[in-house]
Amino acid sequence: MSKPQGQQLQIDISPEMAQGVYSNFAIISHSHAEFIVDLASTLPGTPKAQVVSRVIMAPEHAKRLAMALQENIMRYEQEFGKIQLDNAPMQGGIPGPATANPFGSSQGEA
Repeated sequence: MSKPQGQQLQIDISPEMAQGVYSNFAIISHSHAEFIVDLASTLPGTPKAQVVSRVIMAPEHAKRLAMALQENIMRYEQEFGKIQLDNAPMQGGIPGPATANPFGSSQGEA
């Protein structure tokens, strides 16, 4: 994810990919060799979530992603204010924010 100084990485993105997908639910699993992040969407009254994207990465890239997310959360909170987490039940040791799983499904971990 990082390039030596002086080198720039150009990234192409198709118009379809640039539109993105909506996700309000995540399931993260791992083995000794890789992390798997399934991003899903769930709607009120539906019994299961639909996976909309799966990302598989090496542990080193997963750690870099976690660090980049933390840095971006910090920047977001500096600009827009602290992200408040409600008193939702703990999932995987992490308090569940209302927006991450707004419909109360107890499946998976975010």
